[in-house]
Amino acid sequence: MAGGARRRAVRPAGRLEFWNDAGQRQACGRRASEEGPLLNMARHGRLVALIWAIADDVLRDLYVRGKYRDVILPFTVLRRLDSVLEPTRDNVVQTNIALTDAGIVNRDAALRQAAGQDFYNTSGFTLRDLRSVSSAARLRLDFEAYLDGFSPNVQEVLDNFEFRNQIPRLTKADALGSLIEKFLDPSLDLSPHGLDNHGMGTVFEELVRRFNEENNEEAGEHWTPRDAVRLMTRLMFEPIADQIQSGSYLLYDGAMGTGGMLTVAEETLQQLTSARGHKVKTHLFGQEINAETYAIAKADLILKGEGEAADNVVGGPEWSTLSNDAFAGREFDFMLSNPPYGKSWKTDQERMGGAKNIRDPRFVVGHAGDPEYSLVTRSSDGQLMFLANLISKMKHNTALGSRIAEVHNGSSLFTGDAGQGESNIRRWVIENDWLEAIVALPLKMFYNTGIATYVWVLSNRKEERRKGKVQLIDATEWFTPLRKNLGEKAVELGSGDSDRVLKTFLAFDQADDPDHSKIFDNRDFGYSKIMVERPLRIVGAEEGRVYKAAEIKKLKEDSKRDENAPALIKKVLPYSAQPDPLHGLYQVVIDGKTRVVQYEPDTELRDSEQVPLNEPGGQYADGIEAFFRREVLPYAPDAWIDDTKTKIGYEISFTRHFYKPAPMRTLAEIQADIRALEAETEDLISEIAGGAP
Repeated sequence: MAGGARRRAVRPAGRLEFWNDAGQRQACGRRASEEGPLLNMARHGRLVALIWAIADDVLRDLYVRGKYRDVILPFTVLRRLDSVLEPTRDNVVQTNIALTDAGIVNRDAALRQAAGQDFYNTSGFTLRDLRSVSSAARLRLDFEAYLDGFSPNVQEVLDNFEFRNQIPRLTKADALGSLIEKFLDPSLDLSPHGLDNHGMGTVFEELVRRFNEENNEEAGEHWTPRDAVRLMTRLMFEPIADQIQSGSYLLYDGAMGTGGMLTVAEETLQQLTSARGHKVKTHLFGQEINAETYAIAKADLILKGEGEAADNVVGGPEWSTLSNDAFAGREFDFMLSNPPYGKSWKTDQERMGGAKNIRDPRFVVGHAGDPEYSLVTRSSDGQLMFLANLISKMKHNTALGSRIAEVHNGSSLFTGDAGQGESNIRRWVIENDWLEAIVALPLKMFYNTGIATYVWVLSNRKEERRKGKVQLIDATEWFTPLRKNLGEKAVELGSGDSDRVLKTFLAFDQADDPDHSKIFDNRDFGYSKIMVERPLRIVGAEEGRVYKAAEIKKLKEDSKRDENAPALIKKVLPYSAQPDPLHGLYQVVIDGKTRVVQYEPDTELRDSEQVPLNEPGGQYADGIEAFFRREVLPYAPDAWIDDTKTKIGYEISFTRHFYKPAPMRTLAEIQADIRALEAETEDLISEIAGGAP
């Protein structure tokens, strides 16, 4: 497999500590790695609470609550890295001096080795050293030197957090020293002796989650609820869990956010394979345009001891997935994303040369005989282009191929006319038989929106029973209400709800639940959009005369349309031409000779019709002719189809397929209402009559 193997560092775990009723910290005989899940959860929660308390204590009068994260998240990263690097500080400093004296410029690999980590600091400072600095000005200089000493991967995290921008403010308020002091408090033990890498990652992710909940208006942009992510990863892995052998697998997220999807996917894959006795290595790759969320994702991986994985994620304002693909030419085993919905990508479009000049092979492909089949959507919403990006990275030469889970809003199912980018993507996906299923999620699942959302599940290795088929699952009624809303999020997918979705998915055509699961042929979602033309009829036109373009233009300007007037002939075809009224080739007499002609179409009468691809042809050549003769010609006998403008489109209507009409009221209920109204009316009349003089 391509990509560097992830390496999990094995470190000695510290002793488990607890706080007695007197508030004193005591140690017990078990190591942190031996703690049970409940103790771990409680301990992690306590650390999060302590860090949260630091924010309230030190930053309350300096920052609004929603901006605490600008300081606390990078400071948490620094404290952890500082404690991890402390034992090898001197070795790193000496190695750096030796390499510098030897004139070696590229020192990164050697310094990582000296630190025994995938990161290092050459400044010679630790946070404990900085705690003793009494002068605010000196502290600022030393702290900046300390930051400058970190390895390039940590520098990238700090730069994307824009943490250095906070230092003048913290120094001016004399808060920098207080932050260092409080993060060094023995009760907040973020060292490897007190907290293993997984535990540190859990604490950091919990901090991020709490900050996102504080900023409900932003959370949904970068933070997909864990219950939704777990369902997506289960849909991606569980259908082929028995086929995943020991080995290395590449995971990719093209709209990475804070990296939660990748880490949950990694955990899910590890759990499924270890339960089957297999050992797998996972390599995580991701791309994210938002600087802060990218910094969070990279920091999270570094804190978990996954430095090599952190090197495989790319982000920042210059790294838009659509216009600047960081992994062009790469292929991945498993991919998942939650791309932005309804968000303009016009800036990306302009960077790529404009809508008409995009040549990126991810978005201009060969399909249906068209070597330049466009998957470029309208600039107002680029979410389906993120799906095209994932598909471009599918593996086609391995036994498992690739599997994709991506969440979209409802517009991805139907927006875009036939021939437009959105419809072309749906057509491309379905006609290549990559779409396994779409799952409609409950409303109010996400933090900043209550709209309908859908998980698309794709594979280029469909099992035999799924070939040529698509499963639609309506899971909108399968949820567990939250006790308290988190922004717009009012429900979650409990384990039982997710189990029900997976059971229905795996059952496929054996799922005995037509109200929630339906199976369709691929062609059921396709249609032909036909252009229906009718001849231009102008008062004063001569029957049997062929008009030139200039004459037709003048007649349009000077005369009136009349449906009883003769149709204007614009072209006479060669004698060998055969009449075909269905497609606008009519037989008329011109100068005493029978000829085949074309009429000038009336643009004001032009119309279009959508004909399902599976429309039965019956006695006619195809379904289009059958539809046209049944639905159009009885009402417009002179109409024809302009074949040159026929386009194929695809749309998926959950509403139509799962429509549940409201039950009609019974006659007894209606009669009861009428009697009640009659009685109320009689009472009103009695009151009026009784009150009359």
